[in-house]
Amino acid sequence: MVRYFKEESTHITRAIQVWLILLSAAMNRQTMTYTDLSVKMYEHYAAGVLGGILEYIAVYCNQNELPPLTAIVVNKETGLPGLSIPVEADLNRVREQVYQFDWYSIFPPTEQEFENTKEK
Repeated sequence: MVRYFKEESTHITRAIQVWLILLSAAMNRQTMTYTDLSVKMYEHYAAGVLGGILEYIAVYCNQNELPPLTAIVVNKETGLPGLSIPVEADLNRVREQVYQFDWYSIFPPTEQEFENTKEK
């Protein structure tokens, strides 16, 4: 049976959706604004929802020593990640690490793996 994100819309299922969207952007050396990301996910701007979803990905990347995939999601005015997204001072170096990593070589996180990030 095919599952749809809009029918199972929890922060964890949406984190899997965001992972897939960001993986594609990273492999194409692109950044994405919060607005663009929310429109891809919800088909409209969804202010204030992405922080909790992106947190799963940021923590997962950190715990598994992966480049911070969330560093390519930026504010459309500043071009910078949100204040709650931890990145080093040299954002260009961090983004380059994200772009150069072979994201297609690893399995995407499962719902359980994202859930476990909150427990640590």
